[in-house]
Amino acid sequence: MLRLQSIILAKAKHFTVPSPSSLRLVKKRMIAMDLMHHSTAQLHLCADGGANRLYDEMPLFFPQEDASDVRRRYKPDVIKGDMDSIRREVLEFYASLGTEIVDKSHDQDTTDLHKCVTYIRDSASGLDKSNLCILVVGALGGRFDHEMGNLNVICRFSYVRIVLLSNDSLIHLLPRTYCHEIHIQTSVEGPHCGLIPIGTPSKSSTTTGLQWDLNNTAMEFGGLVSTSNMVKEEKVTVQSDCDLLWTISIKKL
Repeated sequence: MLRLQSIILAKAKHFTVPSPSSLRLVKKRMIAMDLMHHSTAQLHLCADGGANRLYDEMPLFFPQEDASDVRRRYKPDVIKGDMDSIRREVLEFYASLGTEIVDKSHDQDTTDLHKCVTYIRDSASGLDKSNLCILVVGALGGRFDHEMGNLNVICRFSYVRIVLLSNDSLIHLLPRTYCHEIHIQTSVEGPHCGLIPIGTPSKSSTTTGLQWDLNNTAMEFGGLVSTSNMVKEEKVTVQSDCDLLWTISIKKL
């Protein structure tokens, strides 16, 4: 299997962060970016108000240290968005440390997540993008329209592996152009999972490794979708004639 090169992108919700190479979970309620020091992450971004979470909550995990020292150690490389959520003192603090601030307040047609993924695609020079994985922490929970906006982003950038993470689950897109092998790390994820057609109905989806496998099964909204399924084996295979969302629960440690 290819070792994915990860980019960490923080949004504004509470989150528990996985390691970028293995999705092993940190046991605290948020660790608002233990990933920030992980050597395999090439770039660390905050989408607008995600910087507030990093600023406020990272020092809580180092109570014996000066909060400013912790914030300096775990600073993002880039903050990008329409800047309607980030507090001014947070913006000024990170800007003083050399964090790149990309103000896209003139663009109200795309979400902050879309803006950040576009930055990674177009502007981040020097990155190895051959086996790229973007982990978006704090991407789920809260307002439903925000969640739907995030799902729309992973569909619009279907050629990039983008993983949306919350404390409870992860979601990523399975493009129809591939036969997918998903290797389950049973110590931290599962057993509950789902496969959801996105964009168009599926006339034929087939899986192995699930409690209730699909066998050339048709799926669509208003009909059958594979929710509340369960992982039965450590390797799951998925093939479909349409794009599917894969979601799996994250265990409480």
